[in-house]
Amino acid sequence: MITTKYFFLLILITAGFAFILLYNWFSSKVILAEKQLTIHLAEGNNEQLIHNNVNHWQTATAKVDDITTYRNYDEEFVIIYNRVPKTGSTSFVNLTYDLCKKNAFHVLHINITANMHVLSLPNQLKFVRNITAWDSMKPAFYHGHMAFLDFSKFGMPSKPLFINLIRQPLDRLVSYYYFLRYGDDYRPYLVRHRAGDTMTFDECVARQKPDCDPTNMWLQIPFFCGHHAECWNPGSSWALEQAKRNLANEYFLVGLTEEMDEFIELLELSLPRLYKGAVSHFQKSNKSHLRKTKSKVEPVPETVTKIKESTVWQMENELYEFARDQFHFVQKKLRTPGRSVMQDFMYEKIKPNPNGAAKN
Repeated sequence: MITTKYFFLLILITAGFAFILLYNWFSSKVILAEKQLTIHLAEGNNEQLIHNNVNHWQTATAKVDDITTYRNYDEEFVIIYNRVPKTGSTSFVNLTYDLCKKNAFHVLHINITANMHVLSLPNQLKFVRNITAWDSMKPAFYHGHMAFLDFSKFGMPSKPLFINLIRQPLDRLVSYYYFLRYGDDYRPYLVRHRAGDTMTFDECVARQKPDCDPTNMWLQIPFFCGHHAECWNPGSSWALEQAKRNLANEYFLVGLTEEMDEFIELLELSLPRLYKGAVSHFQKSNKSHLRKTKSKVEPVPETVTKIKESTVWQMENELYEFARDQFHFVQKKLRTPGRSVMQDFMYEKIKPNPNGAAKN
């Protein structure tokens, strides 16, 4: 009797192990198959991709082309706008806030202690890890007055898209000079640091006061240069060259304050997931010049000439012209030369034929 019981118990144990092995084998096959699915999207054939709530990919009249894993890149967007002060950033950011609900993405402001532009080393690592792993916020648009941060040095699996705006350096300095004294029409109730000082910019330059010292223009270069100490050394040739390298190699798009409409058009064409409808909204709303400095007086030619003699202005202007040339180059390549037709591309001469019968 005991032997019979043990016999049946042995059968149950064996069956249990067999079930577990079969279950694991079947599960691994399903997971592998899911990882190997690539959905071929073709509007002409009404093919589409549907993602259900349990993270399985299903297709409607779709074809599996190869074993490349499908990724929905649009939903993984992380954009950082490390905005330079007094470059029209408030107008652009408020446009982005207007679009975030309609286009279903998140906008987050980066607020650094005491308005510092450089993160401490521990905070650099925390920031990089945080926005990389914060999937519930994606697609995400981060903005703040901070210097460029190189994500590659922190070992992250992906990098965000950096964008920015740049302004003619003397215009930016003059605007900031009067902003500190009179504020703007965006928050007119705030009392600024130099409130009550009625000295014009021309008078300031003539008297060689610190508020109009050309070294105060040294801001756009370090913002594009980054977190290296040399970036913040006014007149550094290394900082200028590093800023130009970063602008060319690390930024998705850098626009001009003076050509905000064109900057927004490029973003809508390139990143419709976030900026669909941006051009129309910007033109119809009151956001095109949201923050206008009060009581600003344009400097006289003598003042302009004196400022332009400074090394800092010449270097900041070199960066501005470098950014301007690149921005206009990107604009020019949007359309076919001599025509208003938008540029397109296609794949052809594909061998072996993916639709043909396989031969041994």
